[in-house]
Order: sequence, then structure tokens, then C-alpha cells
Amino acid sequence: MLQFINVSKRYPSGGADALKNVNFELQNGEMAFLTGHSGAGKSTLLKLIAVLERSTQGQVMLDNQNIGRLSKRNIPYARRKIGMIFQDHRLLHDHTVFDNVALPLIITGLDRHEIKRRVRAALDKVGLLGKEQRYPITLSGGEQQRIGIARAVVNRPPMILADEPTGNLDPALSEEIMRLFEQFNQVGVTVLIASHDVSLIQRMGYRTLQLSQGEMLEEHG
Repeated sequence: MLQFINVSKRYPSGGADALKNVNFELQNGEMAFLTGHSGAGKSTLLKLIAVLERSTQGQVMLDNQNIGRLSKRNIPYARRKIGMIFQDHRLLHDHTVFDNVALPLIITGLDRHEIKRRVRAALDKVGLLGKEQRYPITLSGGEQQRIGIARAVVNRPPMILADEPTGNLDPALSEEIMRLFEQFNQVGVTVLIASHDVSLIQRMGYRTLQLSQGEMLEEHG
């Protein structure tokens, strides 16, 4: 379970709080959306869960562990529980699709045979099997986002975080990507998606957390 307990985050340069006294819970196996205006604090909240940032005050608890207080040595192990997906894909464009997706497995030290098996399974799940040796730059924006999703799930994390994953996609592709997240959730993966696409969120019909000026305003669903 994920818990935010009176969490605030202030960046040294800005002075203002990016998050202010945020409280919420996300159950294991739940799927939810995080929405709010640009600058509301959505990305900051996701970065705290992925331990890319640390809170200024309060507790970020993941499976009863205060991940905001982890030592630097233990952060990589905590991150293995989380698959992170970004709007800008963050792919290595001089590496093949296969190599991009394999990267988390190489870091964890899996053998070559297991890496190949898992990468193919992940690419099959996102509909890109057969494009392993292509380079990301030769694929469409929607396909590049699917590479990012395959890379995020190849390690079989129990939680997926997605930061505006459909921000650069047209409505039809956006719906396809959201249905992929839904499929992962249906097999027990916890999913939290930051998005400003209110109409798409409403069509999906899941719980929605709303941020405004760094504060958690309300929940729907």
C-alpha cells in the first residue's frame, strides 16, 4: 500500500511549496488518476514515490516502509518495485528497441537468455513484437510510448507510475495507451497515472485524485 502522510515538498530555489500537507492512500492492485493544472504538483508527487526526490516533511510510505528516509544504497532496490513512464519517453535513440527495453534487466544482472525471454514478452504485451531491432527514431510517437511502457514493466514491478503518458498523442492513441495500463492493472499491478486529460479520465471511470497549487483538493470515484 502507498500512503502519503502530511507530505510537503519545497524546492530550495522557488521558495513556494510544490506540495502542501498532502494525505492519501493507494491500495495494492488499485488504479487511479492524478489530475490538476500545470504546476499543480503532479510530477513532484510521482517523483517522491519513485525516490527521485525526497519530501521536505511528512512520510511517504510504500508497503509500510518510509521510502523518503532510505539510504542512497537502498534506493535502487526500492525503485525495482516501480515502473516509471514519462511523457517524453526518455529512450536511448542510438540503441535498438530491444536494448532500450532490456536496460533495467541488464542493471539487475539477469542472464542473457532470461533477458531475451522477458523483453520479448514485454514487447508482445504492448504490440511491438517483431520490432526489436528497429531504432526508436524510426517509430511513431505512439510506438515510442509503448517502448517506454515495455521498459517500465519488463522487471515485473508491482507498481506503475505514469507522468502524462498520453500528453503528445491523439485521442485514439491515448485511449489505446490507457487500455494497456488497464490490462496491467487487471493482473494486479498498482497503477497511478498523472494526466490533465479530464475527458479521458472521466471515460475511464477510475478513482481520481485532484491537486491544485500543491494541495490535494478532492477525490472522485
